Amino acid sequence: MVLASRRRTAARTIALDRSLETLPMFRLSDSADDSAITYLPPAGGRWRVLPSPGDRLPGTFDQDVYVELWRRYEEAGSPGDGMVSFTLHAFLRSIGRRVDGRTYEQLRSALARLQHTTLESQQAYFDGTLHTVVDARFSMLTNVLIERRRFADRDQLGLFSAFPASEPGEAQVTMSPVARANIAAGHTVLLSAAQYMALSSPVARRLYRLFEVAHEEGSDRWRVTLAHLAEQLPLAQRYPSHLQRVLQPAHEMLIAAGLLREVTVQQQMREWYVEYTLLDRAHA
Repeated sequence: MVLASRRRTAARTIALDRSLETLPMFRLSDSADDSAITYLPPAGGRWRVLPSPGDRLPGTFDQDVYVELWRRYEEAGSPGDGMVSFTLHAFLRSIGRRVDGRTYEQLRSALARLQHTTLESQQAYFDGTLHTVVDARFSMLTNVLIERRRFADRDQLGLFSAFPASEPGEAQVTMSPVARANIAAGHTVLLSAAQYMALSSPVARRLYRLFEVAHEEGSDRWRVTLAHLAEQLPLAQRYPSHLQRVLQPAHEMLIAAGLLREVTVQQQMREWYVEYTLLDRAHA
């Protein structure tokens, strides 16, 4: 009974590496641009997200897979070897996706991208153990293994016609030791699993993650140029009018969800700024 209660409590919050949350990783628009993401943090340094040859950058589906993987890692008790096990079926149900052949393929592809996409820091990634920015080169997953389902589940084989082996469906993945070290050091943000899943917009979900960074840094206001916000999310749009059209539905969703009190977009001189007034977590 106590163990079940602890698991339910763990499932309600998701601890994420605060350093990664400040940096862009997932494309949030349907742009055909598969070039590397390059981001220059305000404090200096350079961050790059490099796709695997022949593959695209991680996108909106991959963002949800990333968050769910960390939820399962915490629910499993933060295993020392970083390994998380699950069935593809249960995983898709957890992130609110239809379970069919197409989504099985999406999930397998997302796991492969998270393994093979390279995250590269040149004095941009903050190491919570060393308490300084570091040079680093790593991937979100260091290993992905998908094995056959049990014999009793053979009635689901029709869903896996594109898979070369028979009876696939059991996955084992190993989470990045770099991110695990930051989480173990307490350099984290905490998301509400329910609030994250209730946001249907990928842009709103990404903004929610950034709002939690602001909360952890002790601020209830966040002011940033639209140009820099576009790079940090990241978004492909660059014109202020285009960015505002993309952001407005996400802003309305976050206000309705009780995660954002007010947002103001204004021009000063030749620069456009957006200022977020966040709701206190006690009211969220």
